[in-house]
Amino acid sequence: MNKYQYDYETVKGFIISAIFWGVVGLIAGLWISIQMWNPDFNIAPYFTFGRLRTFHTNVLAYGLGIGAEFGIFYYLVVRLTKRELLFPKLARFHLYLFNIGVALAGISLLAGMTQSLEYAEFEWPFDLAIVILWVIFSINIIGTVLKRKEEQMYISLWYIIATVITVAILYIVNNLSIPASLTKSYHLFAGVNSANVQWWYGHNAVGFLFTTPILAMFYYFLPKATKLPIYSHRLSIISFWSLIFAYLWTGAHHLVYTPLPDWIQTLGIAFTLFLIAPSWGSVINGYFTVEADWSVMRTNYLTKFFIAGITFYGLQTIQGPSQGIRVISSLIHYTDWVPGHVHMGTMGWVTMTICASIYYIIPHIYKTKIYSEKIANIHFWLVLIGQLMFSITMWITGIQQGAMWKMTNPDGTLKYTFMETLVRNYPYWEMRTVAGVIFVIGMLFFIYNVFMTIKKGKENLSSITANA
Repeated sequence: MNKYQYDYETVKGFIISAIFWGVVGLIAGLWISIQMWNPDFNIAPYFTFGRLRTFHTNVLAYGLGIGAEFGIFYYLVVRLTKRELLFPKLARFHLYLFNIGVALAGISLLAGMTQSLEYAEFEWPFDLAIVILWVIFSINIIGTVLKRKEEQMYISLWYIIATVITVAILYIVNNLSIPASLTKSYHLFAGVNSANVQWWYGHNAVGFLFTTPILAMFYYFLPKATKLPIYSHRLSIISFWSLIFAYLWTGAHHLVYTPLPDWIQTLGIAFTLFLIAPSWGSVINGYFTVEADWSVMRTNYLTKFFIAGITFYGLQTIQGPSQGIRVISSLIHYTDWVPGHVHMGTMGWVTMTICASIYYIIPHIYKTKIYSEKIANIHFWLVLIGQLMFSITMWITGIQQGAMWKMTNPDGTLKYTFMETLVRNYPYWEMRTVAGVIFVIGMLFFIYNVFMTIKKGKENLSSITANA
């Protein structure tokens, strides 16, 4: 028997919060996808594309993604350290502060408050609040790990620690600003330095908010779900340290063909290409874990989510480094290829792994089985189809855009005007909306399944209590 207590209420609170913010963010995403081909859906001033796009990005990134990660990290750390959270009441306060913060920050973006930094749009009062929130989280996570009763540190703990420490450094440095008023500030860095610091942060925000946390979940829940030991803990550790070392140097590949010095661009490209190796270390680890018994792909519904997720991660980590190469960047940068690439990661790798982790946690907390494996399988296929349709249509659009922008007549003049290029995008933008609808329907199946599992678990617990 374990002698430590699980803080299930905080875990459940973050998971339910993440689901709520996920619904809000997905609705905003569908809305802006329609705005791309039907401008009538722009409702000034609060619901124009410019404001809704940042709202959509941040609510899904912080509300759904980070919210789920907070809850799942609290779940994992207790088990991997074999002790209760160091400050359970502080974790509960963290939950309330988180939801208040996401709500107010989202409203600020719709109101037009932004410091115009990608993935770091919040103005300085919200930056301070986020730092306080992260400090609260860090104290609980790092403190619990330091006071752990399990000597061996499993790979998931390493990824959790890397997330906690690195995100703090990234966020604080990139959000150093000079306040001009309560609602306006100016980046401490200027010109090329501002761009370099911003994309050092921007790319690593993807790395340490949507890679290391998701790998922590993957390495814990895949063996749990399949009842198969991870193929190689040594490989996972080598992959971890290689990934951490390389990732922090890669941001400059977003600034190819800009005034940034060529040597910094080349450094970013080189480390980005190196990233393929440690990333695929985890992909191989996942495949070889299941290789011991591939029948679990049929018999265990969670395995499909994890293996599809790690497959999309593997594709991302080939596509991303390839995009950093100058000749490829010159074709696809600033085109719709980029949102196609990003959404393969967020809709495929991140969302599938988070959903599978929640599917595992909720029945475990309520001591029951998932409400319906059939619904879970429908959810899987719908989000898979929706994500593939979304990404592929955007890749086609992006290549078309890049090619048309580069085409010239024999005299050197551009062959196509910007408007001619724009008109060609409309059929693909409409298909993107259809893909988004399919994906959202799949997520609604997920939400229904989770809440029906909670209901079923509560009824079972009530029945046990009544018969006791």
